[in-house]
Amino acid sequence: MEKVMRNRAVKCFVYVMCVLAGVVHAQPGTALLHRAEQNLTRVIVHDIFSPPVASRIYLYANAAAYETLVLGHEGYKSLHGQANEFPRIEAPHAPGMAASNGVNYELAALYAFFRTGGRLVFSEPMLKDSAESILASVGEPDEAVFQNSLRLGEMVSDSILSWSARDNYAATRKKRRYAYSKEKGKWTPTPPGYIDAVEPYWSHIRPVSLDSAAQFKPLPPPAFDTAPASIFMKEVKEVYDKTRSLSQEEILIASFWDCNPFYLNTQGHLNFATKKLSPGGHWVSIAGQATESAGKSWIESSAVYLLTSIALFDGFISCWDEKYRSQFIRPETVINAYMDEKWRPLLQTPPFPEYTSGHSVISTAAAEVLEAQLGKGFAFDDNTETPYGLPVRHFASFSAAAEEAGISRLYGGIHYRSAIVNGQTQGRGVGLQVIQKIRLKESIGK
Repeated sequence: MEKVMRNRAVKCFVYVMCVLAGVVHAQPGTALLHRAEQNLTRVIVHDIFSPPVASRIYLYANAAAYETLVLGHEGYKSLHGQANEFPRIEAPHAPGMAASNGVNYELAALYAFFRTGGRLVFSEPMLKDSAESILASVGEPDEAVFQNSLRLGEMVSDSILSWSARDNYAATRKKRRYAYSKEKGKWTPTPPGYIDAVEPYWSHIRPVSLDSAAQFKPLPPPAFDTAPASIFMKEVKEVYDKTRSLSQEEILIASFWDCNPFYLNTQGHLNFATKKLSPGGHWVSIAGQATESAGKSWIESSAVYLLTSIALFDGFISCWDEKYRSQFIRPETVINAYMDEKWRPLLQTPPFPEYTSGHSVISTAAAEVLEAQLGKGFAFDDNTETPYGLPVRHFASFSAAAEEAGISRLYGGIHYRSAIVNGQTQGRGVGLQVIQKIRLKESIGK
């Protein structure tokens, strides 16, 4: 924190002069919250976390920020009594805090966000550098308030980290290696990396709003049957035919929603990874862009980030519960074995079972939550993929974006239609559960 103190000494002087001149307001702008989210995403991408694990990081970091802010905002409610096993967080004045000097809740929330996120990533020093710059940018001129705020943020962060420690994540790290089924129609690792199953025990993780991982258990996938007239092979043929006749727009859609945290490039004997953000990270970015364009306040923006994170987190738990129940075979494996051994999908097949489509589940869940907060007809431009060389896309609604995310998986050649359609139904159930069970503001969801 020494670097923070040096930086803020200079920035506070400039800040005070600007306040006196009427150039800026005394409260930091929400741009700092959005910067914090973007920097956490940058570290998650750098550390190559799997999509489910990335959703866990977003959840706890955003819970820490929101629960700090809610201590200083009337009309908003804590997750206590709503989220599974969530602790009671009271006392806006931590031990050693001078109550008379007050608290900058936005500063405290940022510190809680970074401190919590930092404990959950590998590259904590990288996130700490971002935190120092952003905390110094707050420009809190009162030293006592500054210290009070850090103490409050630390207190809330400790409570959130204690809550996170009881979600069974540590226990899943100790589970035995996943054993592949030898039954026909079951998933096996796919080219080019033949990577082991990702998070086969994620259904053991404690959800936030769900009663259980299986609460929204979908219909089973079509029966594996290689007869040409079977329902299953008709879906396989749809994937095969579609991927051989894609329009430029469909290729762009598949690429825009690829969101593969670990794309394995193979050139001869050389293998190297291209890092990109996760599907959950894409929707966290959408939440940020939407709240920023809508001019939402700190507490409003934080609530949207948190509810979106809950939808993503519970969505992955629900989806992964089904993935490792049905253990369904991927199109690439079937097509290579029964139709065309040289065929490859447009997108790289992810290293986990096919059914249901994770993008379809979590995108629909996130869209339900975002529409409950910002409206069903909320149109937005999504620039999430511009750092990866893709153009901005416009969407008439969050649901439209979720629909496109779902069908992108068929265009990419990595999912059958039933996994998309049934995944959307599954995700809708998760999203509505979040809306009904987690009420951060009394008017929300009514």
